Amino acid sequence: MNQFNYQQPESAVAHLSPESWALANRHLVCKALSEFSHEQIFTPKLIEHMDGGWAAYQVQADEPNCSYFFNAKKMYLRHWRIAKESIKRVVAGEPVNLDALVLINDFKKTLGIAEEKLPIYLDEISSTLYGAAYKMRNSDIPCSELVDADYQTFESSMTEGHPGFVANNGRIGFDAYDYKAYAPETGSDFNIIWLAVHRGHAEFACVKELEYYSFIKREIGAELFDKYINKLVTMGLNSDDYYFMPAHPWQWYTKLSIAFAAYVANRKIVPLGISTDSYAAQQSIRTYFNKSNTEKSYVKTSLSILNMGFMRGLSPYYMKGTPAINTVLQDIIANDKTLNRLGFSILREIASIGFRNYYYETALTKDSPYKKMFSGLWRESPIPLLKDEERLMTMTALLHVDYDGRALIAELIERSGLSPEAWLTQYFDAFLQPLLHCFYAHDLVFMPHCENLIVVLDGYTPKRVFMKDLAEECVILNKDAKVPEDAARMVVDVPEDYKLLGIFIDVFDGVFRFMSHILEESGTIQEEQYWRLVARCAQTYQAQHPELTHKFQRYDFFAPTFMHSCLNRLQLKNNLQMINLADPASSLIMAEPLSNPVAQFADEKQTVYRQKEAAC
Repeated sequence: MNQFNYQQPESAVAHLSPESWALANRHLVCKALSEFSHEQIFTPKLIEHMDGGWAAYQVQADEPNCSYFFNAKKMYLRHWRIAKESIKRVVAGEPVNLDALVLINDFKKTLGIAEEKLPIYLDEISSTLYGAAYKMRNSDIPCSELVDADYQTFESSMTEGHPGFVANNGRIGFDAYDYKAYAPETGSDFNIIWLAVHRGHAEFACVKELEYYSFIKREIGAELFDKYINKLVTMGLNSDDYYFMPAHPWQWYTKLSIAFAAYVANRKIVPLGISTDSYAAQQSIRTYFNKSNTEKSYVKTSLSILNMGFMRGLSPYYMKGTPAINTVLQDIIANDKTLNRLGFSILREIASIGFRNYYYETALTKDSPYKKMFSGLWRESPIPLLKDEERLMTMTALLHVDYDGRALIAELIERSGLSPEAWLTQYFDAFLQPLLHCFYAHDLVFMPHCENLIVVLDGYTPKRVFMKDLAEECVILNKDAKVPEDAARMVVDVPEDYKLLGIFIDVFDGVFRFMSHILEESGTIQEEQYWRLVARCAQTYQAQHPELTHKFQRYDFFAPTFMHSCLNRLQLKNNLQMINLADPASSLIMAEPLSNPVAQFADEKQTVYRQKEAAC
């Protein structure tokens, strides 16, 4: 852990130097030019064709005397592969140093950020740069070493989270001390805070095989649990009137102790102490892995920092139905032969608790972060679910490139001894096939971006995956689906042409677009061959499930185009709350449709069918 010393103010900025700041800015400017062009916010002007599909481009800033110039290769999905070192900002004919904050101001009219929200977005850009500079100095394990790392080293070594978001490490609310103590990339351990909350204001829920007292005693530890019970009794309180509830230290000291002061004063919330177990923040920053006992549950809590378009709270209303939704999912998966054959699993959110602040509920009729400041859940650890010599890796690692430009996925493929085609086929079978089956067989979609997946490796080869972050982000796209009443919110009704976007946008645009870029740039496999393998994965799946032909025709995986839902446009429109969580489809902002990169391989499916018949 990197130490922070209040007596040495320079310790807050020890990672900042002209060199690291320049590198961080060039990287973020490159990303901004690429992603804003991808979403058609920017319209690069072709200047000159070059060899190998490359060309020189210009983007005109809002002011006529300022332009950005760069060399790029246009790839599938309107992806801009920009040569980072080629980027120049030219003002009045003179080159000027690259600065991501300046870029936002250069294009503030084009970006359309409301004036009152622009300073907040600039804060998020500054924080993203601050974090990038830290990672350059402190999270710089070369991929040749990282490839053999343990699970938590992977978590703390990632240089990118969500690759599509330009401002993806905002964390507005944290100070420099909090950053060192709680940001995932610092690898710092910390203790969570345990509070007793009165049952008149809180509700606990769990899966049917659990019971509150035995579960919470296990999570806290028997000795500490008894100590907390005695503390309540000593205060003259009936311990049976309370639940024990976890909170992040920042949330307690910054938010709960003040905003919930009335409940503390009236003994509806009682601070008990800190955990004896140590936890580490995961990339999804409000989720914490138990490092003292790795078989215990993850803890996820409300964390009222602004990050990537949302205040990162948890709704107490959603907590009530969380275990029930996870039970529905587990039942679907456990009874599905295809998902079992593919090894697809979920990490269930097995218990949850939410505290309701009636002052804010009375004041606010609409959804608000003020209603989501005090909730928590427990998620299964994957450690007890491993077999033989399996090991874990966040799927984000498959998009990781170290500071020497070496891609981790290329290192994994090389170490595996498999051809790139064979390695990727195994990966697509582990990741894409289960998603296709969930959609076509069960109308079930997840939020399958990289941070929500854990890859199980057999040596250096993907074997299967765990899906996580479930109850808030999975839905059944069939309004007539029958589920228990307490899981009813997982059933949603969306327009027909939106349904397959869970694959096209979240997987193709959010994961495969970047992976194909990295693999081509590393010389591992060409982009066209990558997408051919994606197509073959789907064709193999379809050949194995003729009973779903009517669904394959209705929702065409090989359609020529699909709608382009834009993430940065959402964040630029409202960086405080990107979408209405109660009706996400109504909030989406679309660019022109994207050409489907697998459509060109649709006719090859007959080859797959013939191969299947021959095998039989």
